[in-house]
Amino acid sequence: MASEHSDAEHSDAEHPDAEDAENAALALKILVAGGFGVGKTTLVGAVSEIRPLRTEELLSEAGQSVDDTDGVDQKTTTTVAMDFGRITIRSGLSLYLFGTPGQDRFWFLWDELSQGALGAVVLADTRRLEDCFPAVDFFEHRRIPFVVAVNCFAGARRHGAPDVSRALDLDRGTPVVLCDARDRDSGKEVLIRLVEYAGRMHTARLLDSVG
Repeated sequence: MASEHSDAEHSDAEHPDAEDAENAALALKILVAGGFGVGKTTLVGAVSEIRPLRTEELLSEAGQSVDDTDGVDQKTTTTVAMDFGRITIRSGLSLYLFGTPGQDRFWFLWDELSQGALGAVVLADTRRLEDCFPAVDFFEHRRIPFVVAVNCFAGARRHGAPDVSRALDLDRGTPVVLCDARDRDSGKEVLIRLVEYAGRMHTARLLDSVG
Protein backbone atom coordinates (compact mmCIF):
# COMPACT_ATOMS: atom_id res chain seq x y z
CA MET A 1 0.00 0.00 0.00
CA ALA A 2 2.80 2.38 0.88
CA SER A 3 4.31 1.77 -2.52
CA GLU A 4 1.00 2.47 -4.27
CA HIS A 5 0.56 5.68 -2.27
CA SER A 6 4.09 6.78 -3.12
CA ASP A 7 3.54 6.02 -6.80
CA ALA A 8 0.32 8.05 -6.77
CA GLU A 9 2.09 11.04 -5.23
CA HIS A 10 4.90 10.74 -7.77
CA SER A 11 2.37 10.59 -10.61
CA ASP A 12 0.57 13.70 -9.33
CA ALA A 13 3.87 15.57 -9.16
CA GLU A 14 4.68 14.71 -12.76
CA HIS A 15 1.20 15.52 -14.09
CA PRO A 16 -0.05 18.81 -12.61
CA ASP A 17 -3.76 19.47 -12.43
CA ALA A 18 -5.16 20.36 -15.86
CA GLU A 19 -6.90 23.40 -14.44
CA ASP A 20 -3.65 24.73 -12.98
CA ALA A 21 -1.95 24.25 -16.34
CA GLU A 22 -4.78 26.06 -18.11
CA ASN A 23 -4.57 29.00 -15.72
CA ALA A 24 -0.79 29.28 -15.94
CA ALA A 25 0.13 32.81 -16.89
CA LEU A 26 1.75 33.39 -20.27
CA ALA A 27 3.58 36.67 -20.87
CA LEU A 28 4.61 37.69 -24.38
CA LYS A 29 7.01 40.45 -25.37
CA ILE A 30 5.82 42.88 -28.04
CA LEU A 31 7.71 45.79 -29.59
CA VAL A 32 6.04 49.01 -30.72
CA ALA A 33 8.14 50.73 -33.36
CA GLY A 34 7.91 53.40 -36.03
CA GLY A 35 9.14 56.84 -36.94
CA PHE A 36 9.57 59.93 -34.81
CA GLY A 37 6.28 61.34 -33.49
CA VAL A 38 4.10 58.57 -34.92
CA GLY A 39 2.33 57.77 -31.64
CA LYS A 40 4.29 54.92 -30.03
CA THR A 41 4.25 56.43 -26.53
CA THR A 42 0.57 57.30 -26.97
CA LEU A 43 -0.33 53.72 -27.95
CA VAL A 44 1.55 52.13 -25.05
CA GLY A 45 0.00 54.59 -22.61
CA ALA A 46 -3.51 54.09 -23.98
CA VAL A 47 -3.59 50.30 -23.69
CA SER A 48 -1.44 49.72 -20.62
CA GLU A 49 -3.27 48.57 -17.49
CA ILE A 50 -0.37 49.70 -15.34
CA ARG A 51 1.15 53.14 -15.17
CA PRO A 52 3.51 53.06 -18.17
CA LEU A 53 7.23 53.57 -17.70
CA ARG A 54 8.41 56.35 -19.95
CA THR A 55 11.89 57.64 -20.74
CA GLU A 56 11.01 60.92 -22.43
CA GLU A 57 13.11 64.04 -22.59
CA LEU A 58 12.29 67.51 -23.88
CA LEU A 59 13.28 68.15 -27.47
CA SER A 60 16.42 70.25 -27.51
CA GLU A 61 17.76 72.87 -29.88
CA ALA A 62 20.66 70.52 -30.65
CA GLY A 63 18.19 67.96 -31.98
CA GLN A 64 16.32 70.35 -34.24
CA SER A 65 18.75 69.74 -37.09
CA VAL A 66 18.19 65.96 -37.03
CA ASP A 67 14.59 65.51 -35.80
CA ASP A 68 12.05 66.18 -38.56
CA THR A 69 8.99 67.62 -36.82
CA ASP A 70 6.98 68.35 -39.97
CA GLY A 71 3.43 67.21 -39.26
CA VAL A 72 4.10 66.86 -35.52
CA ASP A 73 4.84 70.49 -34.70
CA GLN A 74 3.20 70.23 -31.27
CA LYS A 75 5.54 67.45 -30.12
CA THR A 76 7.77 68.67 -27.28
CA THR A 77 9.28 65.41 -25.97
CA THR A 78 10.93 62.31 -27.38
CA THR A 79 11.59 58.78 -26.13
CA VAL A 80 15.30 58.24 -25.53
CA ALA A 81 15.32 54.62 -24.30
CA MET A 82 11.94 52.89 -24.29
CA ASP A 83 8.34 52.99 -23.13
CA PHE A 84 7.05 50.04 -21.14
CA GLY A 85 3.50 48.89 -20.43
CA ARG A 86 1.43 45.77 -19.86
CA ILE A 87 -1.99 44.65 -21.04
CA THR A 88 -3.96 41.47 -20.30
CA ILE A 89 -5.54 40.18 -23.51
CA ARG A 90 -7.46 37.39 -21.79
CA SER A 91 -7.18 35.28 -18.66
CA GLY A 92 -3.68 33.84 -18.52
CA LEU A 93 -2.29 35.90 -21.43
CA SER A 94 -0.49 39.20 -20.87
CA LEU A 95 1.55 41.29 -23.26
CA TYR A 96 4.58 43.28 -22.19
CA LEU A 97 4.92 46.27 -24.50
CA PHE A 98 8.24 47.89 -25.29
CA GLY A 99 8.03 51.14 -27.25
CA THR A 100 11.24 51.81 -29.16
CA PRO A 101 12.79 55.24 -29.76
CA GLY A 102 12.05 56.57 -33.22
CA GLN A 103 15.21 58.46 -34.16
CA ASP A 104 17.99 56.57 -35.92
CA ARG A 105 20.59 57.73 -33.39
CA PHE A 106 18.88 55.48 -30.81
CA TRP A 107 18.57 52.42 -33.05
CA PHE A 108 21.45 50.69 -31.28
CA LEU A 109 18.81 49.87 -28.61
CA TRP A 110 16.59 48.01 -31.07
CA ASP A 111 18.71 44.84 -31.20
CA GLU A 112 18.67 44.59 -27.42
CA LEU A 113 14.93 45.24 -27.15
CA SER A 114 14.07 42.77 -29.91
CA GLN A 115 15.60 39.79 -28.07
CA GLY A 116 12.84 37.32 -27.22
CA ALA A 117 10.05 39.35 -28.84
CA LEU A 118 7.06 37.46 -30.24
CA GLY A 119 6.43 40.22 -32.76
CA ALA A 120 6.10 43.94 -33.34
CA VAL A 121 3.67 46.69 -34.19
CA VAL A 122 5.03 49.20 -36.72
CA LEU A 123 3.05 52.41 -36.37
CA ALA A 124 2.73 54.46 -39.54
CA ASP A 125 1.61 57.99 -40.36
CA THR A 126 0.49 58.34 -43.99
CA ARG A 127 1.77 61.94 -44.00
CA ARG A 128 5.28 60.62 -43.28
CA LEU A 129 5.04 57.03 -44.49
CA GLU A 130 8.73 56.84 -45.35
CA ASP A 131 9.58 57.19 -41.66
CA CYS A 132 8.52 53.61 -40.95
CA PHE A 133 10.69 52.05 -43.69
CA PRO A 134 13.62 51.45 -41.28
CA ALA A 135 11.37 49.59 -38.82
CA VAL A 136 9.86 47.47 -41.60
CA ASP A 137 13.34 46.59 -42.89
CA PHE A 138 14.58 45.81 -39.36
CA PHE A 139 11.85 43.28 -38.63
CA GLU A 140 11.80 41.75 -42.10
CA HIS A 141 15.55 41.09 -42.05
CA ARG A 142 15.33 39.50 -38.58
CA ARG A 143 12.20 37.51 -39.49
CA ILE A 144 10.27 38.99 -36.60
CA PRO A 145 6.52 38.94 -37.37
CA PHE A 146 4.95 42.38 -37.43
CA VAL A 147 1.81 44.24 -38.37
CA VAL A 148 1.66 47.77 -39.73
CA ALA A 149 -0.83 49.91 -37.82
CA VAL A 150 -1.74 53.14 -39.59
CA ASN A 151 -2.37 55.79 -36.94
CA CYS A 152 -5.22 57.87 -38.37
CA PHE A 153 -4.28 61.44 -37.48
CA ALA A 154 -6.91 64.15 -37.80
CA GLY A 155 -6.59 65.94 -41.12
CA ALA A 156 -4.45 63.23 -42.71
CA ARG A 157 -5.61 61.76 -46.00
CA ARG A 158 -7.12 58.32 -45.50
CA HIS A 159 -5.55 55.43 -47.39
CA GLY A 160 -6.80 51.86 -47.47
CA ALA A 161 -4.73 48.96 -46.18
CA PRO A 162 -3.91 47.64 -49.71
CA ASP A 163 -2.54 51.06 -50.72
CA VAL A 164 -0.30 51.24 -47.63
CA SER A 165 0.89 47.68 -48.18
CA ARG A 166 1.91 48.47 -51.76
CA ALA A 167 3.58 51.74 -50.78
CA LEU A 168 5.70 49.95 -48.17
CA ASP A 169 6.36 46.95 -50.46
CA LEU A 170 5.40 44.59 -47.65
CA ASP A 171 5.82 40.84 -47.88
CA ARG A 172 2.63 39.13 -48.95
CA GLY A 173 0.36 38.46 -45.99
CA THR A 174 1.80 41.11 -43.67
CA PRO A 175 -1.29 42.65 -42.01
CA VAL A 176 -2.05 46.36 -42.31
CA VAL A 177 -4.68 47.76 -39.95
CA LEU A 178 -6.09 51.23 -39.32
CA CYS A 179 -6.13 52.46 -35.74
CA ASP A 180 -6.37 55.39 -33.35
CA ALA A 181 -3.37 55.18 -31.02
CA ARG A 182 -5.26 57.25 -28.40
CA ASP A 183 -8.08 54.72 -28.10
CA ARG A 184 -7.61 51.69 -25.83
CA ASP A 185 -10.00 49.41 -27.72
CA SER A 186 -8.45 50.32 -31.05
CA GLY A 187 -4.94 49.63 -29.73
CA LYS A 188 -6.04 46.35 -28.18
CA GLU A 189 -7.45 45.18 -31.52
CA VAL A 190 -4.08 45.89 -33.15
CA LEU A 191 -2.31 43.80 -30.51
CA ILE A 192 -4.76 40.91 -30.86
CA ARG A 193 -4.23 40.96 -34.62
CA LEU A 194 -0.46 40.83 -34.08
CA VAL A 195 -0.63 37.92 -31.61
CA GLU A 196 -2.81 35.92 -34.01
CA TYR A 197 -0.53 36.64 -36.98
CA ALA A 198 2.69 35.96 -35.07
CA GLY A 199 1.22 32.70 -33.77
CA ARG A 200 0.47 31.54 -37.30
CA MET A 201 3.94 32.53 -38.49
CA HIS A 202 5.77 30.76 -35.67
CA THR A 203 3.63 27.63 -36.16
CA ALA A 204 4.33 27.58 -39.89
CA ARG A 205 8.08 27.93 -39.30
CA LEU A 206 8.01 25.13 -36.73
CA LEU A 207 6.22 22.83 -39.16
CA ASP A 208 8.71 23.72 -41.91
CA SER A 209 11.63 22.90 -39.62
CA VAL A 210 10.33 19.39 -38.88
CA GLY A 211 8.92 18.70 -42.33
